[in-house]
Amino acid sequence: MTSANSYNEIVLRAKTLVISLLLGPALASASVLKIKVDAPIHPATAEYIIQSIEKADRDGADLIILTLNTPGGLDTSMREIIEKIVNARTPVAAFVGPSGARSASAGFFIALACDIFAMAPGTTTGAAHPVGISLTGQAMDKIMEDKVTNDAASYIRTLAEKRGRNVRMAEDAVRKSLSYTEKEALDGGLIDLIAKTEEEIIDRFDGKSLKRFDGSLRTLALLGKPVISLPMTFRQKFLLTVANPNLAYILLMIGLLGLYFEFAHPGAILPGVLGGISLLLAVFAFQILPINYVGLGLVLLAVILFILEVKVQSFGMLAIGGIAAMIIGSLMLIKAPIDELRPSLRFVLPVAIGVSLIVLFLLTLIFRAQARRSFSGREGMIGETGTARTDLAPSGRVFVHGELWTAEAEEPVRTGEKVKVLEFLEGLKLKVGKA
Repeated sequence: MTSANSYNEIVLRAKTLVISLLLGPALASASVLKIKVDAPIHPATAEYIIQSIEKADRDGADLIILTLNTPGGLDTSMREIIEKIVNARTPVAAFVGPSGARSASAGFFIALACDIFAMAPGTTTGAAHPVGISLTGQAMDKIMEDKVTNDAASYIRTLAEKRGRNVRMAEDAVRKSLSYTEKEALDGGLIDLIAKTEEEIIDRFDGKSLKRFDGSLRTLALLGKPVISLPMTFRQKFLLTVANPNLAYILLMIGLLGLYFEFAHPGAILPGVLGGISLLLAVFAFQILPINYVGLGLVLLAVILFILEVKVQSFGMLAIGGIAAMIIGSLMLIKAPIDELRPSLRFVLPVAIGVSLIVLFLLTLIFRAQARRSFSGREGMIGETGTARTDLAPSGRVFVHGELWTAEAEEPVRTGEKVKVLEFLEGLKLKVGKA
């Protein structure tokens, strides 16, 4: 029996591979579509899931299997995904896998909203208590937090009731932040089955009738249908990469440092170009990440203070203020409900301090350059020594810097005596004194 099942599975996979190679992803008609999210829930992953569901609906797919391994994410993106799932013509099966994976917080809401909820052995789900963040990035007060929690609890109750799942366990995951193993979830009626692979879901639900979110019934015919994996597009992968909070932060720092260097040394061009590109990519990432605008304002203030230090020369006071604003703003920059959407403190502090030290080093070079005596032009003549070629009483001729100059002195100077240039007078005339 086991050999027959293995043979049938090999034949099915071979058939799926051949059809995929011949017809490509567009073949999703009468098929099982597999999509995978191994990242936080934010606009990039939401776009991927929503577009995949739209494709399945257009092509008449029999089932979508959404494999989840996520710590949670943003409430707005979660609600967009759930709205698409409950209104989709194609049934959606959530699979928390592989073993060791989790579907917490926003991922729990999404999985609970699906027509089928399955978990692999050694996985967890739940821990869905909302983390309230205000526009300034600070934690919400008690009243507002209660409102957010009550709203999330009512939302999870609605989803659980409509899907016929354990309402009490679902609500406890929100109010008490409880997390469940796959066995606890199955025994409590929170999930439909424990499965090692997506293929087990197909085997178990082939020929079964599902009650959809709108109350209608849908009988699944899955065996023998091609199983198509739909990966992210290049744009979605790029969005997912840029949405990494550590990368977004380093892009911001490179961008600001490049623009600062361009302002401090106009005409360098390359730092300005690289800084502009990095800054635009950082702004692009901030459209996905939850930004604390007070923190962003402090980082921008730091750059302004650094630039003013070059122009005003406050003897380091503006630079010290800029360093403080840079570090504090960096720590406040991204305020997200989960750690995966926040830059690591061990990453932020070294980068912020490193950027500040680079700026201080550049300021030191600028100060030294401004303090250094000029070696060309009129200023370059001041302090030069030469020889009197005629008596200066008070005017005469001197040989300075390889040239003969007309000069005058306040005290008599005899021919051959050493002189020092004190001032550059009008009419290409020098004022000198005895060296």
